[in-house]
Amino acid sequence: MIYFIYGEDSYRSKKKLEEMILGYKKIHQSGLNLVYIDAGEKDFNDFYGNLKINSMFTEKKLIVLKNIFSDKKFQEDFSKNIKDLENIKDIVVVYEDENPDQRVKLFKDLQKCAKCQEFSRPSPAILKKWAMEEFEKNKVKISPDALDLMVSFVGGDSWKMASEINKLSDYRMGSSIKREDVEMLVKPSIENDIFKTIDALASKNKKQALFLLHKHLENGDNPLYLLSMIAYQFKNLLIIKEFQEARQPYGLIAKKSGLHPFVVQKSFYLCNQFSMGQLKKIYQKIFQVDSDIKTGKIEPELALDLLLAEI
Repeated sequence: MIYFIYGEDSYRSKKKLEEMILGYKKIHQSGLNLVYIDAGEKDFNDFYGNLKINSMFTEKKLIVLKNIFSDKKFQEDFSKNIKDLENIKDIVVVYEDENPDQRVKLFKDLQKCAKCQEFSRPSPAILKKWAMEEFEKNKVKISPDALDLMVSFVGGDSWKMASEINKLSDYRMGSSIKREDVEMLVKPSIENDIFKTIDALASKNKKQALFLLHKHLENGDNPLYLLSMIAYQFKNLLIIKEFQEARQPYGLIAKKSGLHPFVVQKSFYLCNQFSMGQLKKIYQKIFQVDSDIKTGKIEPELALDLLLAEI
């Protein structure tokens, strides 16, 4: 019997694989016939040989086969023997923690012969439902507006969502999570994307910066929120630049500035692309744009376009 588990939501696909392995171990407690094979390291004969070896017990084997789409020869051999594999008493789980190329013959053969389960990137509705179930398991409640904000911060990243669920559950310990808890403890995924926009500006690639900005706008991100994230990034650059000009050692900047070491690491080289005077002017311009938007002097989307064009 063949199972095929795949998809870009590697968190949920991994959980499904773990669930299958746990179910197998409950029935076959010796664990001697649970085999992991990486097709990037072993050839098809190693895999097929494992199926041919008779167990000293009368247990079914469970072979977890990973990275099969990384090796063309392995794919071809698997496809040639897939009918035989389909009818064996043992269990073969073909596991891919991403989306494989659906044009190749092996993918089409697995769709026909295996029990398939795809874990695509979850929609906000699916992510909310899943997050609510996880909070319930942790005996924690979350208000609807807090859950909405959390999903908007995290996006479709199940790994990050799982981490944030655990963090908030530990923080509230059996009580109720509120919107302000999410605002305080959950960092928006958008922050990394905004950093890419700043990186493009520093590299004098305004076309790329505008493209990234408009991706956020098309996805429904609030222009004022985007502006606040741009302000946050340039504020960090100003702080780090000040330490640079004081000739502070790189290793001490995070400790003295209070910024996370990862933020310092990401921002350090960008500071070299701007002078202190340029950063101060940009920061002042951001506040002027913020004021113009809030007083209705300019449309938010146009204001963001003009801001990036002037940096």
